[in-house]
Amino acid sequence: MSMVETIRIAWRAVWANLLRSMLTMLGIIIGVAALITMVAVGTGAQNQIDEQIRSLGANLLTIQPGSLNQGGVRLGTGSRQTLSEADAAAIAEEVPGVVVAAPTISGTVQVVQGNANWSTLAGGITPAYLVARDWRVETGRGFTLDEVDTAAKVVLLGATVVDKLFEDEEPLGQLVRIANVPFTIVGVLGRKGQNAGNGRDQDDVVLVPLSTAKLRVLGSNKVSRNAVDFVMVKVVSDEAIVSAQEQIRRLLRQRHRLAAGAPDDFQIRKPSETMEARAAATRSLTFLLAAIASVSLVVGGISIMNIMLVSVTERTHEIGLRQALGARRRDIRNQFLVEATMLCLLGGVLGVGVGALVAVGIGNLAGWPIWVSPASIALGFAFSGAIGVFFGFYPAHKAALLDPIEALRYE
Repeated sequence: MSMVETIRIAWRAVWANLLRSMLTMLGIIIGVAALITMVAVGTGAQNQIDEQIRSLGANLLTIQPGSLNQGGVRLGTGSRQTLSEADAAAIAEEVPGVVVAAPTISGTVQVVQGNANWSTLAGGITPAYLVARDWRVETGRGFTLDEVDTAAKVVLLGATVVDKLFEDEEPLGQLVRIANVPFTIVGVLGRKGQNAGNGRDQDDVVLVPLSTAKLRVLGSNKVSRNAVDFVMVKVVSDEAIVSAQEQIRRLLRQRHRLAAGAPDDFQIRKPSETMEARAAATRSLTFLLAAIASVSLVVGGISIMNIMLVSVTERTHEIGLRQALGARRRDIRNQFLVEATMLCLLGGVLGVGVGALVAVGIGNLAGWPIWVSPASIALGFAFSGAIGVFFGFYPAHKAALLDPIEALRYE
């Protein structure tokens, strides 16, 4: 028998018992659907996490002031003004592996342009901040060191602020008022999107030179003119982060004259840790889906074997007749093996469709990006085909070993 004839006979056998075939394929459908969903959710979530880490800035450390104790009550991170511009300069100069150290202050301000106004976050920065955050200027330019030194009244706008204040107008060169001070717009920042750590829109921001923020915008809120809210440190690579973190800790303890055994008056954080925690949660879901897929595929394979054994018993007379007409053992084996594989592949097709729909549903409900890749579809087909061959071989081999005389006598 040719392979085409074998496939035709297998298809006819599947179609003749359609309901039984669908029930048999159910385990394969669930298993492949879980596999597709697992890969889609895992890949999509990992892509989102990678993108969010890139949006924060690669190899980034954030140094924040420590907490203040009053009457035995800890007031929280940042309640003490323990970091300064000099600390940032010392980190950049003395710690190996540090690319830049960017001192920053921030606060909420009202931005006014014509008849429009918007409450947003204002950041006082140096040019090093954009380097640390890997933040490009979409249009216009960034600040110069001269503008930082002279407290120039220039501003960079985030994309969200531009949308709220200017709509379809060109913002470059126009004036906006921040804390009743006129600023000239010199650049518009590229979009960063939402911060996974705190959920805040990173594009809802205006950036001004650090000296300008202290003197004209946010200075009245600061205890010390030299104090900063935090320092962002960009390190050369992931491998250098641990070493740089420890050296920064030692340097700041020395600069702040902290006695041995005294707690740090600052905190060093790695912003990507939040996303890594989320990645761990996503991996847990992925492992759960993998377990469901594995169990369902095994159950589906057992169902295939069971139904194929029943089919061999039901068609014993047919097998004997084929053997009497000259069919070889391998022809009989191939016929039942192709039938089992066909059942699994059809289940794989339906499983891919169900898995894609489930993945999209999870993405819409949980707000996760979903990516159903061609590789995952191919993997689903490969697994379903392998299950068909593995669990279909024993029934096919049993059919091939039937004695023609006994098979023809079977009623």
